[in-house]
Parts: sequence; C-alpha cells; structure tokens
Amino acid sequence: MKISDTIIRYLVFVLLIAIPPAVLIYTGQTEYIIVKFWLLFGYLSALTFIVIMTVLLVQQKNAESYAPAFLAATTLKILGTLFFVLIFLRKNHVMKLSFAADFFYVYFLNTAFEVYGLLRNLRNQNLR
Repeated sequence: MKISDTIIRYLVFVLLIAIPPAVLIYTGQTEYIIVKFWLLFGYLSALTFIVIMTVLLVQQKNAESYAPAFLAATTLKILGTLFFVLIFLRKNHVMKLSFAADFFYVYFLNTAFEVYGLLRNLRNQNLR
C-alpha cells in the first residue's frame, strides 16, 4: 500500500468521525461536547497521523524495523496524549463525563484506524 493511499484513507476517516460532533454542535446539543473539543480532536488526529506516517516511512526504508517502530511510536503517542490530557484538564474546567466521552470517542477511533491501517499494510507486505 502506498503512503498516499494511507493519507487519503486517513483524511476521509477524520472527516467521517468529525461529522457526529459537528451535527451535535449544529443542532445545539452542546452538553455532550466539551468547549474545546476541536482542539482535542485536532491534537489527537494530528498525533495519530504522525504515528502512521512515521511507521510507514520506517517500513519503506527498513522493513525489519517495522515492529520496533510501531511499538515506539505507539508508546510516544500514549505519553503525548497523557501529557495533553493533564495540561488540558489543568487549564480548562470541563464536565467529567462529557470530557471522558469526547476523549475516548476520538482516541479509540483514531487508535482503531491506526492499528487497522498499519496491520493491513503489514499483511500486504507479507503477501509479496
């Protein structure tokens, strides 16, 4: 799978997962969305994009380093996310349930795409 295919798939994915929160905001049901939701959404989406691109570039240059690169990038993503959440919660007062729901919505869907895309790419490489 080419990197450009992965970029296009990820951009379409990000647009699709942005639709439900946008609809909630548009219809006025903002009690389910935290005030700075789009900051959270953008940060996690950008971080996931960086992880995906890093692992794919490592795979192209040295296929043997794919697994360690995947583990390292995932670890850095988790740490970056934890630091972001810590700073975000210290600076902003949010409703706990809304924040948890918004965070896990964005984080788990991005992580699911990351794992699906990278494992699919690994499977395609093994078929060659």
